[in-house]
Amino acid sequence: MTIPRLIASDADGTLLTPLERVSDRTAAVLRRAMDAGAVFVVATGRPPRWTRPILDQLDLRGPAVCNNGSMVYDFTEDRVLSQHTLDPILLRDAADAVLRAIPGSALAVERAEGSAADCFLAEKGYVHAWPMDGSILAPRDELLGKPAVKLLVRNALMTSDEMATAAKAVLDDAVDVTFSIGSGLIELVVKDITKATGLQLLADRLGLTAADAVAFGDMPNDIAMLEWAGLGVAMGNAHPSAVEAADEVTAPNSEDGVAQVLERWF
Repeated sequence: MTIPRLIASDADGTLLTPLERVSDRTAAVLRRAMDAGAVFVVATGRPPRWTRPILDQLDLRGPAVCNNGSMVYDFTEDRVLSQHTLDPILLRDAADAVLRAIPGSALAVERAEGSAADCFLAEKGYVHAWPMDGSILAPRDELLGKPAVKLLVRNALMTSDEMATAAKAVLDDAVDVTFSIGSGLIELVVKDITKATGLQLLADRLGLTAADAVAFGDMPNDIAMLEWAGLGVAMGNAHPSAVEAADEVTAPNSEDGVAQVLERWF
């Protein structure tokens, strides 16, 4: 492709090293790219409060695609630009169906009220996949009683692939089911809402198209974004489905795979 004008990257397993840092090499090439006029956007499954530390490492503000596309957040103005929520009826129906298909699972939800101080509620028995949960313990009825940008289903005794297969079999495409880690956690969002839809919104605002974009990812929640971009790049450590969706494969996140591609142009 020609020099990209929009650079979109997943965070965990992609932009970040295994120690959850942006390497000096990656930070340097991103700075050169932005100095040359390119726009850099983090596109992540993380909510805004967990995305901010990534931007802090780069001394960067501006928009990011969060919650797998369910939210586009502007960190410069600290406000939501776009939000798609699962209504309580759909939340409850989806939760009931998944819990029947995957007994022994526990639930959590991501909510947002218009700022980065969004709310993560989890029921008793939910085993957190990350140490930085910041969750509020709540009964299931409370979890499912208000709109949420994302429903999380956790079962540490299964793989995420197994859970996603079981959930998709009973949900009849009522919601989108994806995952960003392999260890027993799936994420449900509004149907047809993905990182790609969030990036398209930002591209429209910037007067850009998908053909202007290069995107980097490693997991199934990156597939739509990799297919959307003019150049979709899977990491060397990527899930097979992400590799299949990509145009090419770079080095793993432990070897600055994002930087290795961007250094072609910047």
